[in-house]
Amino acid sequence: MGGAAVSGPGTLNMSRMKRVAGPDPRAGFKAGGTDCSTSVPQGLLKAARKSGQLNLSGRNLSEVPQCVWRINVDIPEEANQNLSFGATERWWEQTDLTKLIISNNKLQSLTDDLRLLPALTVLDIHDNQLTSLPSAIRELANLQKLNISHNKLKILPEEITNLRNLKWLYLQHNELICISEGFEQLSNLEDLDLSNNRLTTVPASFSSLSSLVRLNLSGNQLKSLPAEINRMKRLKHLDCNSNLLETIPPELAGMESLEMLYLRRNKLRFLPEFPSCSLLKELHVGENQIEILEAEHLKHLNSILVLDLRDNKLKSVPDEIILLHSLERLDLSNNDISSLPYSLGNLHLKFLALEGNPLRTIRREIINKGTQEVLKYLRSKIKDDGPSQRDSSTETAMTLPSESRVNVHAIITLKMLDYRFKMLPEVLYRIFTLETILISNNQVGSVDPQKMKMMENLTTLDLQNNDLLQIPPELGNCVNLRTLLLDGNPFRVPRAAILMKGTAAILEYLRDRIPT
Repeated sequence: MGGAAVSGPGTLNMSRMKRVAGPDPRAGFKAGGTDCSTSVPQGLLKAARKSGQLNLSGRNLSEVPQCVWRINVDIPEEANQNLSFGATERWWEQTDLTKLIISNNKLQSLTDDLRLLPALTVLDIHDNQLTSLPSAIRELANLQKLNISHNKLKILPEEITNLRNLKWLYLQHNELICISEGFEQLSNLEDLDLSNNRLTTVPASFSSLSSLVRLNLSGNQLKSLPAEINRMKRLKHLDCNSNLLETIPPELAGMESLEMLYLRRNKLRFLPEFPSCSLLKELHVGENQIEILEAEHLKHLNSILVLDLRDNKLKSVPDEIILLHSLERLDLSNNDISSLPYSLGNLHLKFLALEGNPLRTIRREIINKGTQEVLKYLRSKIKDDGPSQRDSSTETAMTLPSESRVNVHAIITLKMLDYRFKMLPEVLYRIFTLETILISNNQVGSVDPQKMKMMENLTTLDLQNNDLLQIPPELGNCVNLRTLLLDGNPFRVPRAAILMKGTAAILEYLRDRIPT
């Protein structure tokens, strides 16, 4: 037993044996409390000493049993049964508790015995009846995730600002009316949820939470946001749904990393501009009082996929909606819109909601047929010789105003081509660098499979929703295609059952039909 302690197979860990020789200085006195034998099975504690994880969720606990706080302090019960060092159960080599889940119980308070678990990295106490937290929480220096949601907290202890390693903090569904001083010291926070509380302001010091990626402030009573919020350079997800916001600080437009912005159910009268938010993918401003939508509001939304404008007071949609090249979902329902710009038909929308508007230019039966029929109708109204309103300045995709204006030199190095026309121009087949051709939602009536076979780099061909009456069997020889999309055309073969099997099956089917 002499000499330095070494941990490993067949060796004795002296740091654990100290618990036999005398009390742990952290332990204090053993206080009375819930009887562990009835509230926490010994087998569960035994497993927790090995794994470092203890889950006591949903056990109807009104207080945390002492044996839980002291799990790494007291000598376990099984040690009294067998003190042989050759025993298979090495109780002295137990693991410090790192994860404690005591959610879905009836806890009204926690004691300062919380300090007896300094190794905790995860503490989950959501869905209880806590009105406060013990000051001893400051001693959980290793804590990375703290979930106190669905309790009755009115204030947070200042000691919580000592948890400098916190990355995830969940405080939603409490009764918080303000945020602790020094909260900005939690500089490693990545995910902060303060939704469904009673907050009326967000302190400007919040901007110092420089690591924050996700911030949820929905369901509070916020009338404004601090201009300093734009200093959160890593923030990707900002949720301010269901507040009392009348305006958005223009500084918010400088949040370069922002990808998702939720502003539903507020009192906004206009859409903010987003000149620096080039990564913004989703913008939700439904259920506000927005009356005007102008080009300035749209021109910087280069990456937008989802635009939710439902339940506002919009009377029109600008032609510049065509600038939203990436838009997939557009919700305009329940506004005052009487007509739509025909250019809207040139977008690659997967979902367009229009119900609840006094539309006069589109028949109800067309709207009832769904998104693709509406888009097809709008496209049919665009003059064939009119210039496209789509921007053609991107480097990876290009839209041409008409077949006669094709500039081969401008597109010869492209790898993806996104066209708008009725038929494929001959020059297209000579751009051998093309890897992707997206020509869905047009009126293309035929393709030349022999010329397309020469495009050896072509791997993706999207011909959905066109006017193809037949698919040439020779297209099956384009063996480099990995994605071939043909749905929504009026041809009879291949049938839907073949299309559902995927590209390889379609190509094989077509090859089998090539005349010999």
